[in-house]
Amino acid sequence: MSKTDIKKGDEVVVIAGAEKGKRGEILAYNRVAERVTIKGLNLVKRHLKRTQDGAGGITEREAAIHRSNVMLASLWDARRAKKPAAKAAKATK
Repeated sequence: MSKTDIKKGDEVVVIAGAEKGKRGEILAYNRVAERVTIKGLNLVKRHLKRTQDGAGGITEREAAIHRSNVMLASLWDARRAKKPAAKAAKATK
């Protein structure tokens, strides 16, 4: 296990993968597997079998993303502010 800079409740930006550029809040962090679950991102369909307690069906839920593919939103914003292209784009608007 490595020391981490992210924790449950932090706002992060996905920096790699299909959800690249999207923001969300961390719902869960598995330190052993180094995977995070982000609210509303990386949705997968889960087929649930009917039980005595509840009905089955197809539901959507968040899947885990490796922590190397996310960055704290505050660091992301600071990095974007330093880039000349971002400054030029803001100047033209």
